[in-house]
Amino acid sequence: MMLNENARKENKKYVFVEKEVRAYFEDIPEMIEVAYCESRFRQADTLGNMYRGVVNKKDIGVMQVNEHYHQVDSEELGFNIYDLRGNMAYARYLYEKEGLQPWSASKPCWGPKIAKLKAETKLALASKRSK
Repeated sequence: MMLNENARKENKKYVFVEKEVRAYFEDIPEMIEVAYCESRFRQADTLGNMYRGVVNKKDIGVMQVNEHYHQVDSEELGFNIYDLRGNMAYARYLYEKEGLQPWSASKPCWGPKIAKLKAETKLALASKRSK
């Protein structure tokens, strides 16, 4: 999909979006790790062009949603995966439907981090219960 000039200008604001991702997925910290591993928190490049996957150019945006598999469904649900908010919202939808499976290719990156998060959460809960 070719981006028009307005979309390009809008995307320039979203070169690095770590703060937005952390706020949006505060309730799902696993997705923060996925965003880091998939895109290093990039939605677009410095010219406003959509950030695309290195291995698969159909993977787009901060959450690397694959446009070949998800563009039609995302549009039918009202999500614009070419926009930062739409990209994250559709990723949330996918997570709620399929868990982390759609991002399984990057599991070697996020898997250990998520395992550590879960272990830390268990320790914190156990500590609270013992008080």
